[in-house]
Amino acid sequence: MKIKLLVAAAATVLASSAMAQSAFQGFYGQIATGYENNSVSDLNISGGNPGVTPETWNASNQSFGGAPLVIGVGYNFSVAPKWLIGIGADYSAISQKSSTFSSTVPGADGGTLAGQYLEVSNRINIFVAPGYEIDKDKLVYLKAGYSSVTAKANSPTSYTDAAGGMTDPLVSGSQSKTLSGYVVGLGYKQIITGGIYGFAEVNYMSYSKSTFSGTIGTSYSVSVNPSLNSYQALVGVGYKF
Repeated sequence: MKIKLLVAAAATVLASSAMAQSAFQGFYGQIATGYENNSVSDLNISGGNPGVTPETWNASNQSFGGAPLVIGVGYNFSVAPKWLIGIGADYSAISQKSSTFSSTVPGADGGTLAGQYLEVSNRINIFVAPGYEIDKDKLVYLKAGYSSVTAKANSPTSYTDAAGGMTDPLVSGSQSKTLSGYVVGLGYKQIITGGIYGFAEVNYMSYSKSTFSGTIGTSYSVSVNPSLNSYQALVGVGYKF
């Protein structure tokens, strides 16, 4: 009789543990696409020749983007009924490039520097993600963590004087920097069948400034200290192992 009671109690414990296990607990891998936007401000260039008072070349803010390809992995821990804590990382595999744009110095002695463009690539996010199960197949979650991205600034390729009567080719070059910042996000996952799930997610990334500098022509030194903010709206599929 005692043995039967012990077996029944053990079966009850195992059954309740199985019922309590979240469908989202454990390792996962996922892939997503959608839309990414990158906004770059503070693009005014400071430049000049040696021994000459520096000039400020004014440039408008730039916004560019496209369809990203974001690959992610992570692990969700169950910490309480309906509550999980996830740790994860994702990588944006497609670079985004702006159109070419110009910088100008107003006035009779001014002119236009043209042919500049910006590019971002190799974005990596590392984050924690607290989540809440709406029911056994639905999860909402937040994301917060560290983000890094490679930013490239391409130098102007031509100069036109204020009168428009002369255009000089410039030595074109580019400079890349790794920018650090943070990511915050909000998402929703829903089990489709077995371990396969679909998800939708929005992320916002902001990065610290970094100075890009160089020389165009033979001796004209330039520097710019841009600010980068990005967001992504994603839909995708994943598998919980």
